[in-house]
Amino acid sequence: MTRGQDPDLVKHLDLAGDFVRLRLGDRPLPHLAVVLGSGLGALAEAVEDAICIPYAEVPYFPVSTVEGHAGQLVVGSLDGTPVTALQGRFHLYEGYDASQVVFPIRTLARLGMRAIVITNAAGGINPDLAPGDLMCITDHINLTGTNPLVGSHDDRLGPRFPDTQDAYDPRLRALLAEVAREQGLALREGVYSVLSGPSYETPAEVRMLSRLGCDACGMSTIPEVVACRQMGVRVLGISLISNHAAGIAEQPLTHQEVIETAARVADDFARLVRGVLPRIHAALGA
Repeated sequence: MTRGQDPDLVKHLDLAGDFVRLRLGDRPLPHLAVVLGSGLGALAEAVEDAICIPYAEVPYFPVSTVEGHAGQLVVGSLDGTPVTALQGRFHLYEGYDASQVVFPIRTLARLGMRAIVITNAAGGINPDLAPGDLMCITDHINLTGTNPLVGSHDDRLGPRFPDTQDAYDPRLRALLAEVAREQGLALREGVYSVLSGPSYETPAEVRMLSRLGCDACGMSTIPEVVACRQMGVRVLGISLISNHAAGIAEQPLTHQEVIETAARVADDFARLVRGVLPRIHAALGA
């Protein structure tokens, strides 16, 4: 495993992009994408007129190794809105470095992606959050000790020191809130934190995160958001609160609970995402 960005990163991104473009034929890549996190990949099955591209076939793409992550790009439309669904993602705990984790996101950005909805399953730290809640991410705290921008820099990917003050686009968050109100869905807001995993946090770590102002924690998303903001891609983040974090509730934490909770609220999640995608598409002027 390499450390930091590959000095040939842009070359490799363009080779991956050429492969995706070839598989799409005359179809342009949508300006809008959605990352489907743990247990949430079923939404990709609703994509119409879909072209499915397994990650394993794309040059330089990592390969998903986690249950609940199918590992493919699905390009088509949802309710008439052109979209690329990333059915599964990559994590630091799989042995990939941060630059590898964000490689698919960067590939899509090079191909013209302009906005992305990034979802994840997260443990609830704020005691007001319950398993099954949907939380709009307002900000984040990166506690992994790494960053996808570490290493050699290429100006073609964006600025060396990107501003992340509004990493989670305020206008897109407002659109999500509108959809939730219209659909009668309870939508929470909060700060998301990331640790590398794959072990779940200890009760002491959860107490620390709470004192830092974190509402939920997980093992993904933030590297993707940082790479997107460097490349000028607008981001909307949604966490499914899949379980109480350690020390909040008595039962042991398991990945199976994550999958089961995602399945239980899959319909609400799908309604929310499908409701906001056309509004984001319109906001892009696409």
